[in-house]
Amino acid sequence: MTEESPVKFELVDINAILQTLPHRFPMLLIDRVINIRADYSGIGIKNVTFNEPAFQGHFPERPVYPGVMMIEAMAQTAGVIGIKSVEGTEKPRAVYFLTIDKCKFRKPVLPGDTIEYHMRSLGRRKAMWWFHGDAKVNGQVVAEADVGAMLTD
Repeated sequence: MTEESPVKFELVDINAILQTLPHRFPMLLIDRVINIRADYSGIGIKNVTFNEPAFQGHFPERPVYPGVMMIEAMAQTAGVIGIKSVEGTEKPRAVYFLTIDKCKFRKPVLPGDTIEYHMRSLGRRKAMWWFHGDAKVNGQVVAEADVGAMLTD
């Protein structure tokens, strides 16, 4: 069994996320990031509430949190991990998707659920990062994907 990397940032709260990412309501899709480790892993947290804008049309009679928003939240979590982890990247940056691979949706996410985005780095080249993400609700995987992103000025 491998030993976990040390935690560099125990908590990145919403105020720090707002200083780190350029995203704003309604497209800021994470509430905090916890346990950012030296191996470039961490966990993004999203508290899903009934008043999310997406539920007005997805679906009014049976609200289901859109999978595409979970994938975007994975990328935002990866962006916070990358920006916070590397010296000299603490200033606000744009984070752009490069790739989405091996994406699977396993179970619906409903209002009242808390999603944990467990992200771990697969690799990095200059300003480009690749992560694997598992979205979990109550410990069960509800979605997974490999995402690539690029940090820019």
